[in-house]
Amino acid sequence: MSHHEPDATTISAALELLTKHGFDDLSQALQILLNEAMRLERSEYLGAGPWERTEARRGYANGFKPKRVRTRLGEIDLEIPKTRGHDDESEPFYPQALERGVRSEQALRLALAEMYVQGVSTRKVRAITERLCGTQISSSQVSRVTAQLDEKLEQWRTRKLGSIAYLILDATYIKVRHGGSVIDCAVLIASGIDEEGKRCVLGCSVSLSEAEVHWRTFLQSLVERGLHGVQCITSDDHAGLRAAVRAVLPGTLWQRCQVHLQRNAVAHVPKVEMRAEVARDIRAIFNAPDRPEGERLLRLTAERYAQRAPGLAAWMEANIQEGLTVFSLPEAHRRRLRTSNMLERLNREIKRRTRVASLFPNEASALRLVTAILAETSDEWESGRIYLSMEAC
Repeated sequence: MSHHEPDATTISAALELLTKHGFDDLSQALQILLNEAMRLERSEYLGAGPWERTEARRGYANGFKPKRVRTRLGEIDLEIPKTRGHDDESEPFYPQALERGVRSEQALRLALAEMYVQGVSTRKVRAITERLCGTQISSSQVSRVTAQLDEKLEQWRTRKLGSIAYLILDATYIKVRHGGSVIDCAVLIASGIDEEGKRCVLGCSVSLSEAEVHWRTFLQSLVERGLHGVQCITSDDHAGLRAAVRAVLPGTLWQRCQVHLQRNAVAHVPKVEMRAEVARDIRAIFNAPDRPEGERLLRLTAERYAQRAPGLAAWMEANIQEGLTVFSLPEAHRRRLRTSNMLERLNREIKRRTRVASLFPNEASALRLVTAILAETSDEWESGRIYLSMEAC
Protein backbone atom coordinates (compact mmCIF):
# COMPACT_ATOMS: atom_id res chain seq x y z
CA MET A 1 0.00 0.00 0.00
CA SER A 2 1.38 3.43 -0.98
CA HIS A 3 1.67 5.97 1.83
CA HIS A 4 -0.81 8.13 -0.13
CA GLU A 5 -3.64 5.55 0.08
CA PRO A 6 -6.11 5.23 2.96
CA ASP A 7 -6.54 1.97 4.86
CA ALA A 8 -9.54 0.26 3.32
CA THR A 9 -10.31 -1.65 6.55
CA THR A 10 -10.49 1.59 8.52
CA ILE A 11 -12.94 3.16 6.09
CA SER A 12 -14.96 -0.07 6.06
CA ALA A 13 -15.18 0.04 9.87
CA ALA A 14 -16.52 3.59 9.80
CA LEU A 15 -19.03 2.77 7.07
CA GLU A 16 -20.18 -0.33 8.97
CA LEU A 17 -20.90 1.80 12.03
CA LEU A 18 -22.93 4.26 9.98
CA THR A 19 -24.77 1.45 8.18
CA LYS A 20 -25.71 -0.39 11.37
CA HIS A 21 -26.40 2.50 13.73
CA GLY A 22 -27.02 5.52 11.50
CA PHE A 23 -26.42 8.90 13.13
CA ASP A 24 -26.30 7.38 16.63
CA ASP A 25 -22.68 6.36 16.11
CA LEU A 26 -21.67 9.33 13.97
CA SER A 27 -19.15 10.57 16.54
CA GLN A 28 -17.40 7.18 16.66
CA ALA A 29 -17.27 7.05 12.86
CA LEU A 30 -15.78 10.56 12.84
CA GLN A 31 -13.20 9.42 15.40
CA ILE A 32 -12.14 6.50 13.20
CA LEU A 33 -11.91 8.59 10.05
CA LEU A 34 -10.01 11.45 11.72
CA ASN A 35 -7.47 9.06 13.20
CA GLU A 36 -6.89 7.49 9.80
CA ALA A 37 -6.68 10.91 8.10
CA MET A 38 -4.01 12.01 10.59
CA ARG A 39 -1.98 8.85 9.98
CA LEU A 40 -2.11 9.49 6.24
CA GLU A 41 -1.08 13.09 6.74
CA ARG A 42 1.91 12.00 8.82
CA SER A 43 3.02 9.60 6.08
CA GLU A 44 2.68 12.41 3.53
CA TYR A 45 4.68 14.74 5.79
CA LEU A 46 7.46 12.18 6.28
CA GLY A 47 7.50 11.21 2.61
CA ALA A 48 7.16 7.52 3.48
CA GLY A 49 4.61 5.12 4.89
CA PRO A 50 5.17 2.75 7.84
CA TRP A 51 8.23 0.55 7.28
CA GLU A 52 8.68 2.02 3.80
CA ARG A 53 12.24 2.66 2.66
CA THR A 54 12.72 5.69 0.43
CA GLU A 55 15.31 8.40 -0.12
CA ALA A 56 12.54 11.00 0.14
CA ARG A 57 11.93 10.17 3.82
CA ARG A 58 12.42 13.24 6.07
CA GLY A 59 11.91 11.65 9.47
CA TYR A 60 10.26 8.78 11.32
CA ALA A 61 6.95 7.99 12.97
CA ASN A 62 7.16 8.17 16.75
CA GLY A 63 3.95 6.68 18.07
CA PHE A 64 0.80 8.50 19.08
CA LYS A 65 -0.36 10.88 21.77
CA PRO A 66 -3.94 10.47 23.05
CA LYS A 67 -6.14 13.57 22.96
CA ARG A 68 -9.78 14.05 23.82
CA VAL A 69 -11.43 16.64 21.58
CA ARG A 70 -14.80 18.30 22.09
CA THR A 71 -16.83 18.51 18.86
CA ARG A 72 -20.44 19.34 18.04
CA LEU A 73 -21.07 15.58 18.01
CA GLY A 74 -19.68 15.18 21.52
CA GLU A 75 -16.24 14.25 22.82
CA ILE A 76 -14.08 11.94 20.72
CA ASP A 77 -10.78 10.23 21.57
CA LEU A 78 -8.06 10.81 19.01
CA GLU A 79 -4.58 9.38 18.55
CA ILE A 80 -2.33 12.27 17.47
CA PRO A 81 0.56 10.96 15.30
CA LYS A 82 4.02 12.05 16.45
CA THR A 83 7.30 12.26 14.51
CA ARG A 84 11.01 12.38 15.27
CA GLY A 85 14.20 13.08 13.38
CA HIS A 86 12.57 15.33 10.74
CA ASP A 87 14.47 18.16 9.08
CA ASP A 88 12.85 21.15 10.71
CA GLU A 89 12.42 20.73 14.45
CA SER A 90 11.19 24.35 14.68
CA GLU A 91 8.06 23.37 12.71
CA PRO A 92 6.97 20.07 14.28
CA PHE A 93 4.32 17.99 12.59
CA TYR A 94 0.75 18.64 13.71
CA PRO A 95 -2.33 17.42 11.82
CA GLN A 96 -4.22 20.06 9.84
CA ALA A 97 -7.46 18.25 10.68
CA LEU A 98 -7.16 19.55 14.23
CA GLU A 99 -5.90 23.01 13.33
CA ARG A 100 -8.65 23.77 10.83
CA GLY A 101 -11.27 25.91 12.55
CA VAL A 102 -9.86 25.36 16.03
CA ARG A 103 -8.68 28.94 16.53
CA SER A 104 -11.95 30.62 15.67
CA GLU A 105 -14.01 28.07 17.60
CA GLN A 106 -11.78 28.59 20.63
CA ALA A 107 -11.91 32.37 20.29
CA LEU A 108 -15.71 32.27 20.13
CA ARG A 109 -15.91 30.10 23.23
CA LEU A 110 -13.59 32.50 25.04
CA ALA A 111 -15.70 35.51 24.07
CA LEU A 112 -18.76 33.81 25.49
CA ALA A 113 -16.89 32.61 28.56
CA GLU A 114 -15.60 36.12 29.28
CA MET A 115 -19.15 37.44 29.15
CA TYR A 116 -20.19 34.68 31.54
CA VAL A 117 -17.52 35.22 34.19
CA GLN A 118 -17.86 39.01 34.00
CA GLY A 119 -21.56 38.76 34.73
CA VAL A 120 -22.73 40.43 31.53
CA SER A 121 -24.19 37.36 29.84
CA THR A 122 -27.82 36.86 29.02
CA ARG A 123 -29.67 33.58 29.51
CA LYS A 124 -29.12 32.82 25.83
CA VAL A 125 -25.35 33.37 26.14
CA ARG A 126 -25.20 31.32 29.33
CA ALA A 127 -26.93 28.39 27.62
CA ILE A 128 -24.56 28.53 24.64
CA THR A 129 -21.56 28.87 26.95
CA GLU A 130 -22.51 25.81 28.97
CA ARG A 131 -22.98 23.78 25.81
CA LEU A 132 -19.68 24.86 24.21
CA CYS A 133 -17.44 25.26 27.24
CA GLY A 134 -18.89 22.98 29.87
CA THR A 135 -20.83 24.02 32.96
CA GLN A 136 -17.84 24.73 35.21
CA ILE A 137 -16.19 27.97 34.05
CA SER A 138 -13.88 30.01 36.23
CA SER A 139 -12.10 33.28 35.52
CA SER A 140 -8.74 31.55 36.04
CA GLN A 141 -9.60 28.95 33.39
CA VAL A 142 -10.60 31.66 30.95
CA SER A 143 -7.43 33.66 31.65
CA ARG A 144 -5.16 30.65 31.14
CA VAL A 145 -6.69 29.57 27.84
CA THR A 146 -6.87 33.18 26.67
CA ALA A 147 -3.16 33.69 27.21
CA GLN A 148 -2.32 30.55 25.22
CA LEU A 149 -4.52 31.50 22.26
CA ASP A 150 -3.49 35.16 22.29
CA GLU A 151 0.16 34.19 21.98
CA LYS A 152 -0.55 32.21 18.79
CA LEU A 153 -2.73 34.92 17.29
CA GLU A 154 -0.23 37.66 18.12
CA GLN A 155 2.44 35.67 16.27
CA TRP A 156 0.18 35.61 13.22
CA ARG A 157 -0.66 39.32 13.45
CA THR A 158 3.01 40.29 13.72
CA ARG A 159 4.48 37.80 11.25
CA LYS A 160 6.86 39.14 8.61
CA LEU A 161 5.38 40.31 5.32
CA GLY A 162 6.98 40.59 1.90
CA SER A 163 6.27 42.02 -1.53
CA ILE A 164 2.56 42.56 -2.14
CA ALA A 165 1.48 43.79 -5.57
CA TYR A 166 -2.07 44.76 -4.66
CA LEU A 167 -3.46 45.85 -1.30
CA ILE A 168 -7.19 45.71 -0.49
CA LEU A 169 -8.42 47.55 2.60
CA ASP A 170 -11.81 47.58 4.28
CA ALA A 171 -13.44 48.26 7.63
CA THR A 172 -16.40 46.80 9.48
CA TYR A 173 -17.92 47.40 12.88
CA ILE A 174 -18.80 45.12 15.78
CA LYS A 175 -20.41 45.96 19.11
CA VAL A 176 -18.16 46.07 22.17
CA ARG A 177 -18.85 46.89 25.80
CA HIS A 178 -16.67 49.83 26.82
CA GLY A 179 -16.83 51.94 29.97
CA GLY A 180 -20.31 50.74 30.82
CA SER A 181 -21.67 51.53 27.35
CA VAL A 182 -22.12 49.58 24.15
CA ILE A 183 -20.29 51.13 21.20
CA ASP A 184 -19.45 50.24 17.60
CA CYS A 185 -15.79 49.26 17.43
CA ALA A 186 -13.91 49.71 14.15
CA VAL A 187 -12.24 46.61 12.68
CA LEU A 188 -9.68 47.36 9.97
CA ILE A 189 -8.65 44.52 7.64
CA ALA A 190 -5.91 44.35 5.01
CA SER A 191 -5.63 41.64 2.40
CA GLY A 192 -3.16 41.40 -0.44
CA ILE A 193 -2.26 39.65 -3.64
CA ASP A 194 1.38 38.62 -3.75
CA GLU A 195 3.78 38.34 -6.69
CA GLU A 196 2.58 34.79 -7.37
CA GLY A 197 -1.05 35.91 -7.63
CA LYS A 198 -2.10 34.29 -4.35
CA ARG A 199 -4.44 36.02 -1.91
CA CYS A 200 -3.59 36.42 1.76
CA VAL A 201 -4.89 38.32 4.77
CA LEU A 202 -2.09 40.61 5.94
CA GLY A 203 -3.48 41.78 9.23
CA CYS A 204 -6.25 43.39 11.24
CA SER A 205 -6.74 45.99 13.94
CA VAL A 206 -9.53 46.77 16.40
CA SER A 207 -9.69 50.25 17.89
CA LEU A 208 -11.91 52.96 19.32
CA SER A 209 -9.62 55.74 18.14
CA GLU A 210 -10.47 58.34 15.51
CA ALA A 211 -10.41 57.04 11.93
CA GLU A 212 -7.28 58.69 10.50
CA VAL A 213 -5.07 57.83 13.47
CA HIS A 214 -6.32 54.24 13.41
CA TRP A 215 -5.74 53.82 9.68
CA ARG A 216 -2.31 55.44 9.79
CA THR A 217 -1.16 53.32 12.72
CA PHE A 218 -2.48 50.18 11.03
CA LEU A 219 -0.76 50.90 7.70
CA GLN A 220 2.48 51.79 9.47
CA SER A 221 2.41 48.44 11.27
CA LEU A 222 2.12 46.63 7.91
CA VAL A 223 5.14 48.52 6.54
CA GLU A 224 7.15 47.85 9.70
CA ARG A 225 6.44 44.14 9.24
CA GLY A 226 8.01 44.26 5.77
CA LEU A 227 5.17 45.17 3.42
CA HIS A 228 6.59 46.61 0.19
CA GLY A 229 6.08 46.67 -3.57
CA VAL A 230 2.44 47.83 -3.42
CA GLN A 231 1.32 49.01 -6.87
CA CYS A 232 -2.31 49.82 -6.13
CA ILE A 233 -4.67 50.02 -3.14
CA THR A 234 -8.38 49.24 -3.50
CA SER A 235 -10.82 50.42 -0.85
CA ASP A 236 -13.91 52.44 -0.12
CA ASP A 237 -13.53 56.11 0.85
CA HIS A 238 -13.31 55.43 4.60
CA ALA A 239 -12.86 58.48 6.81
CA GLY A 240 -9.18 59.28 7.17
CA LEU A 241 -8.04 56.49 4.86
CA ARG A 242 -6.80 58.68 2.01
CA ALA A 243 -4.78 60.89 4.35
CA ALA A 244 -3.28 57.78 5.98
CA VAL A 245 -2.37 56.28 2.58
CA ARG A 246 -0.69 59.52 1.47
CA ALA A 247 1.32 59.62 4.71
CA VAL A 248 2.39 55.96 4.84
CA LEU A 249 2.37 54.82 1.19
CA PRO A 250 2.90 58.03 -0.80
CA GLY A 251 2.67 57.78 -4.57
CA THR A 252 0.72 54.50 -4.52
CA LEU A 253 -2.25 54.28 -6.90
CA TRP A 254 -5.63 54.28 -5.16
CA GLN A 255 -8.72 52.65 -6.67
CA ARG A 256 -11.98 53.65 -5.00
CA CYS A 257 -14.37 50.69 -4.87
CA GLN A 258 -16.83 50.98 -7.75
CA VAL A 259 -19.60 49.14 -5.90
CA HIS A 260 -19.43 51.61 -3.02
CA LEU A 261 -19.38 54.52 -5.45
CA GLN A 262 -22.64 53.31 -7.00
CA ARG A 263 -24.18 53.03 -3.53
CA ASN A 264 -22.94 56.51 -2.60
CA ALA A 265 -24.54 57.96 -5.73
CA VAL A 266 -28.03 57.05 -4.48
CA ALA A 267 -27.84 59.80 -1.81
CA HIS A 268 -27.48 62.42 -4.58
CA VAL A 269 -30.32 61.21 -6.84
CA PRO A 270 -33.24 63.64 -6.32
CA LYS A 271 -36.04 61.27 -7.43
CA VAL A 272 -36.51 57.56 -6.73
CA GLU A 273 -37.59 56.90 -10.33
CA MET A 274 -34.17 58.15 -11.55
CA ARG A 275 -32.13 55.62 -9.60
CA ALA A 276 -32.17 52.81 -12.18
CA GLU A 277 -31.17 55.23 -14.94
CA VAL A 278 -28.30 56.68 -12.88
CA ALA A 279 -27.08 53.19 -11.96
CA ARG A 280 -26.99 52.19 -15.65
CA ASP A 281 -25.07 55.36 -16.57
CA ILE A 282 -22.47 54.81 -13.86
CA ARG A 283 -22.03 51.15 -14.86
CA ALA A 284 -21.48 52.23 -18.46
CA ILE A 285 -18.67 54.56 -17.32
CA PHE A 286 -17.00 51.82 -15.28
CA ASN A 287 -17.39 49.26 -18.10
CA ALA A 288 -15.72 51.50 -20.68
CA PRO A 289 -12.88 49.81 -22.61
CA ASP A 290 -10.25 52.30 -21.44
CA ARG A 291 -9.80 55.42 -19.32
CA PRO A 292 -10.22 58.05 -22.10
CA GLU A 293 -13.57 56.52 -23.03
CA GLY A 294 -14.58 56.32 -19.37
CA GLU A 295 -13.73 59.99 -18.85
CA ARG A 296 -15.64 60.95 -22.02
CA LEU A 297 -18.75 59.11 -20.80
CA LEU A 298 -18.37 60.75 -17.38
CA ARG A 299 -18.33 64.24 -18.94
CA LEU A 300 -21.39 63.49 -21.09
CA THR A 301 -23.28 61.97 -18.17
CA ALA A 302 -22.53 64.89 -15.84
CA GLU A 303 -23.65 67.33 -18.53
CA ARG A 304 -26.89 65.42 -19.04
CA TYR A 305 -27.78 65.61 -15.33
CA ALA A 306 -26.59 69.21 -14.84
CA GLN A 307 -30.10 70.70 -15.22
CA ARG A 308 -32.39 68.17 -13.55
CA ALA A 309 -29.98 66.92 -10.88
CA PRO A 310 -27.19 69.49 -10.38
CA GLY A 311 -26.10 68.00 -7.05
CA LEU A 312 -25.68 64.58 -8.62
CA ALA A 313 -23.74 66.03 -11.58
CA ALA A 314 -21.35 67.86 -9.24
CA TRP A 315 -20.89 64.71 -7.14
CA MET A 316 -20.10 62.65 -10.24
CA GLU A 317 -17.45 65.07 -11.43
CA ALA A 318 -15.81 65.12 -8.00
CA ASN A 319 -15.93 61.39 -7.20
CA ILE A 320 -16.34 59.04 -10.20
CA GLN A 321 -12.78 59.75 -11.40
CA GLU A 322 -11.52 57.94 -8.28
CA GLY A 323 -13.12 54.75 -9.59
CA LEU A 324 -11.21 54.87 -12.88
CA THR A 325 -7.70 54.31 -11.48
CA VAL A 326 -8.04 50.61 -12.27
CA PHE A 327 -7.55 51.42 -15.98
CA SER A 328 -3.85 51.92 -15.14
CA LEU A 329 -3.56 48.22 -14.27
CA PRO A 330 -3.21 45.23 -16.64
CA GLU A 331 -6.56 44.49 -18.28
CA ALA A 332 -6.61 40.94 -16.89
CA HIS A 333 -6.48 42.32 -13.33
CA ARG A 334 -9.08 45.06 -13.55
CA ARG A 335 -12.26 43.11 -12.87
CA ARG A 336 -11.07 41.78 -9.52
CA LEU A 337 -9.34 44.95 -8.38
CA ARG A 338 -11.98 47.52 -9.24
CA THR A 339 -13.96 46.69 -6.06
CA SER A 340 -13.23 45.60 -2.52
CA ASN A 341 -15.70 42.71 -2.88
CA MET A 342 -13.05 40.25 -1.69
CA LEU A 343 -13.14 41.81 1.78
CA GLU A 344 -16.86 42.55 1.63
CA ARG A 345 -17.48 38.79 1.56
CA LEU A 346 -14.99 38.29 4.37
CA ASN A 347 -16.72 40.97 6.44
CA ARG A 348 -20.03 39.14 6.00
CA GLU A 349 -18.37 35.97 7.26
CA ILE A 350 -17.06 37.84 10.30
CA LYS A 351 -20.56 39.17 11.00
CA ARG A 352 -21.98 35.67 10.67
CA ARG A 353 -19.41 34.11 12.96
CA THR A 354 -19.62 36.86 15.59
CA ARG A 355 -23.42 36.92 15.66
CA VAL A 356 -23.52 34.30 18.42
CA ALA A 357 -21.53 36.50 20.76
CA SER A 358 -23.48 39.60 19.55
CA LEU A 359 -21.74 41.81 22.12
CA PHE A 360 -18.06 41.48 22.99
CA PRO A 361 -17.02 42.18 26.59
CA ASN A 362 -13.93 44.14 25.50
CA GLU A 363 -11.76 45.06 22.52
CA ALA A 364 -9.30 42.24 23.14
CA SER A 365 -12.07 39.66 22.90
CA ALA A 366 -13.26 41.12 19.59
CA LEU A 367 -9.71 41.23 18.20
CA ARG A 368 -9.15 37.62 19.25
CA LEU A 369 -12.10 36.21 17.34
CA VAL A 370 -11.60 38.40 14.27
CA THR A 371 -7.92 37.44 14.12
CA ALA A 372 -8.72 33.75 14.40
CA ILE A 373 -11.25 33.90 11.56
CA LEU A 374 -8.88 35.88 9.34
CA ALA A 375 -5.91 33.59 10.05
CA GLU A 376 -7.94 30.56 9.01
CA THR A 377 -9.20 32.33 5.89
CA SER A 378 -5.66 33.32 4.96
CA ASP A 379 -4.50 29.71 5.38
CA GLU A 380 -7.17 28.60 2.90
CA TRP A 381 -6.32 31.34 0.42
CA GLU A 382 -2.58 30.75 0.53
CA SER A 383 -2.95 27.00 0.04
CA GLY A 384 -5.64 27.39 -2.62
CA ARG A 385 -5.71 28.36 -6.26
CA ILE A 386 -3.98 31.35 -7.83
CA TYR A 387 -6.33 34.35 -7.71
CA LEU A 388 -4.67 36.49 -10.40
CA SER A 389 -2.28 35.53 -13.17
CA MET A 390 0.70 37.80 -12.62
CA GLU A 391 2.10 37.04 -16.08
CA ALA A 392 0.06 40.02 -17.27
CA CYS A 393 2.29 42.36 -15.25
